[in-house]
Amino acid sequence: MADNKEIIPPPYDVNAKWDACLDLTVRRFVYSSLGGAFGGFLLFRSPASRWASVAFGAGLGIGSAYTECSHLFEGSPAKPAAPKIVENPAPQDGQD
Repeated sequence: MADNKEIIPPPYDVNAKWDACLDLTVRRFVYSSLGGAFGGFLLFRSPASRWASVAFGAGLGIGSAYTECSHLFEGSPAKPAAPKIVENPAPQDGQD
């Protein structure tokens, strides 16, 4: 028997978007935490400073994943529109 599955277009497939966001968040969190740990191991001697560099790396990873996910869910525009600059016309005779 054939399955009666509805085919959902990619822009409306919320489950696929959530899967992509969770995958991206976990990857960026882990990779940036490892990068922070490696950098902290090379640069700092204090355990508190090393943990701070791990936390900073983890924050960078989660923040960048949040930005990408908000673009994926179309929550914010990719770039804000540039403001239009209107020049004032030259003053006419008799006006100051």
